[in-house]
Amino acid sequence: MPVSQGEHIEPGSDPLNPVHHRRRSRRGAGRPLALALSALTAAALAGCTAPGEAAPDDGKAAPRPELQRFYGQRLAWKSCGDLRCARLTVPRDYAHPDDGKTFVLPVVRAQTADPDRRIGSLVYNPGGPGASGVSDLEADGGEAFTARLRARFDIVSFDPRGVGGSVPAVSCAETDEDDAETDEDDAETDEDEEAAPEPLTPRTPADRARAVAEADGQAAACVRGSRAVLPHVGTVDAARDLDVLRAALGDRRLTYLGWSYGTSLGTSYAEQFPHRVRALALDGAMDPALDWRQRALSQGVGFSRAVDDYAEYCADIAGDSCPGSTPAEIAALLDGVYARAARAPLPVTDEELYEVDARTVLDVVTAAMYSPEDDWEELSRALEAADDGDGTRLARLAESDSPATESRRGHRPRPRPRAAAENDDEAIVAVSCLDVPHPHTAAPYWKALGAAEKAAGNYGTTSVLDELTCKDWPTGPGAGRPHRVRADGVPPVLVVGTTGDPATPYEEAESLAGQFPGGMLLTYEDVGHTAYGRGGACVADAVDAYLIEGKRVRPGATC
Repeated sequence: MPVSQGEHIEPGSDPLNPVHHRRRSRRGAGRPLALALSALTAAALAGCTAPGEAAPDDGKAAPRPELQRFYGQRLAWKSCGDLRCARLTVPRDYAHPDDGKTFVLPVVRAQTADPDRRIGSLVYNPGGPGASGVSDLEADGGEAFTARLRARFDIVSFDPRGVGGSVPAVSCAETDEDDAETDEDDAETDEDEEAAPEPLTPRTPADRARAVAEADGQAAACVRGSRAVLPHVGTVDAARDLDVLRAALGDRRLTYLGWSYGTSLGTSYAEQFPHRVRALALDGAMDPALDWRQRALSQGVGFSRAVDDYAEYCADIAGDSCPGSTPAEIAALLDGVYARAARAPLPVTDEELYEVDARTVLDVVTAAMYSPEDDWEELSRALEAADDGDGTRLARLAESDSPATESRRGHRPRPRPRAAAENDDEAIVAVSCLDVPHPHTAAPYWKALGAAEKAAGNYGTTSVLDELTCKDWPTGPGAGRPHRVRADGVPPVLVVGTTGDPATPYEEAESLAGQFPGGMLLTYEDVGHTAYGRGGACVADAVDAYLIEGKRVRPGATC
């Protein structure tokens, strides 16, 4: 149904920023990721400041003197295909910006199609954490945005600190010793025909010990590869980088659109710099008040409901490819595939592919919940084949560049080429573990399994188990804590929530909108993750009118 919209926030050609400022830097000629841990991340830390560290100003005052060299930089744009590219330097540690240690972040811009009507820059984050904004914009040149927005804004994105082309970037590469140990383990497993498959929910001491060992090994690899970087890749500091970028772009105030994890980045910016916000649209919101256990449960329930929706609405979206003629048949078939894969991995006909265990089934199924319109048909065919004992289609989905290849986390999936510089698997863990405090012993995770299983079955328990990697993660100045939004003075913020969102459940959008002073909620009634770019004209018109003209949406606005 159409969205009702109210009055302009302020009158004028640029109602959210009456003083029109163009880019002060010289303009040159020329012209979707890791799915499992991100929704548990920086939403919990948007307004935190490390002990002994000077808090960032709220946007009223000039930056601290020691930060002036960063705020005073101008981006040296150069052509990169149809886009313009540059690099932004930010301090590695905002408490010690003069220590010589920095991050250098790639930035990319699609220039406005109508320079005479340009309002400024629209900066966006595609999600993650760990998604490369540069690769995302390079993939489609900004076509994910409407022509209206592209006519009024330069579309800008960047790789956050530690992500993608950032220098330095998070690396969790295994050593030669790790590779040798893995080969030995694989050989032992091949020789042991009686070895039991790894269960989705570990119940025995041996299964739990194996889960802890795997998680500890992942964490150790990241510490070994990026010890000096890990304490500095949190969302609080990434939001400070966003303000440096705003200044380098020549914009007095920030216009921003964040999908999924990008809502956490935007929330953190609003808390630290409320008076530097022009407009903030947050689509697929994460509630910063949730702790690690609450968020794992929220996401587990979200995916469980989404799979129920798949059974209910498969025929409407995937048509004749559905693996059953009724929701009950589809649910029963899916249960059967899980049971079969839990007893023994499903065989494949392609020797280049791995056999399909129960966790692979779950990862492929949950990944397909992000974009039903793109993924439910192929998922359905793969499940039907798996029900006949052939895991090849599922294995191909697990190895493909579709969202099914990523781990289950909160991002906005969109088919895109994968750049060699991307490190989304590593970065998603690094940012998530730093953003949200986690218990340092295994017992609280095992305690959380019961409630998670009761509420969401295997989707709940695997959400909890994915957090084990954070158990012994190093902390740092950007570490956060759960809290309600504190952003006095921020202009009205638009939050968009999808009722059937699997990764960032609708209830979190309701909560986040209520925490912002003057916060507005736009509801999109459909399945899938996020709304803008896939919710049709109703969503696009409302978000565009807000970003361009500052139009409010009224309470109860629904598409």
